[in-house]
Amino acid sequence: ADAKIEALESQLTEAQSKYNELAEKLSVSRTRAANSLQADITEQLQALGMHGAAFEVAVRRSHPGRFGIDDIEFLIATIPGSDTGSLARIASGGELSRISLAIQVITAKTSNTPTLVFDEVDVGIGGATAEVVGSLLRKLGADTQVICVTHLPQVAAQAHQHYVVIKETSRHAASTSVVQLTKEEKVSEIARMLGGLEKTDESITHAEAMMSNNKT
Repeated sequence: ADAKIEALESQLTEAQSKYNELAEKLSVSRTRAANSLQADITEQLQALGMHGAAFEVAVRRSHPGRFGIDDIEFLIATIPGSDTGSLARIASGGELSRISLAIQVITAKTSNTPTLVFDEVDVGIGGATAEVVGSLLRKLGADTQVICVTHLPQVAAQAHQHYVVIKETSRHAASTSVVQLTKEEKVSEIARMLGGLEKTDESITHAEAMMSNNKT
């Protein structure tokens, strides 16, 4: 029994030493990757209309476990000059969508997520920023399935497929249907989104021009 215990203690010491060595290497790699990732995501957030936002990846020592000796937390500052805080506590729904979009764009080459769903990703933005959001979503859609709920024509015009959600009500019931649009119907819908209730020749021409800019 004594010999058995001694052998097990030796194996334990060897395993602990190997674990510590690998965990330290992993921690160094994580810290290096965190510095690069937070810089890239912060830059991407500026393009998405979150001017002055700062993204940070905190790598802190934690209890040893199956994933190493680090505790990872995403931090964000949405107001210029403010301190970063927990992403889950500070960011609003629309900001979370844009932050998620930025992360997915930066990590697209190494991610294997089959489907991404974005809702309210376009809250509080418009114009050129909306075009950037639409372009990034379309870029992601080349490698994975992207589902985006949007009210902005700049975003919808860049979709590979366009569906319209229609709600109908009567005195006794309400129903919702989802309809996939043809190319011609998509032009008409984008024109409606651009011009309100009345479609005009100008809004239709504008919709066609927006869709023709899609390269992939």
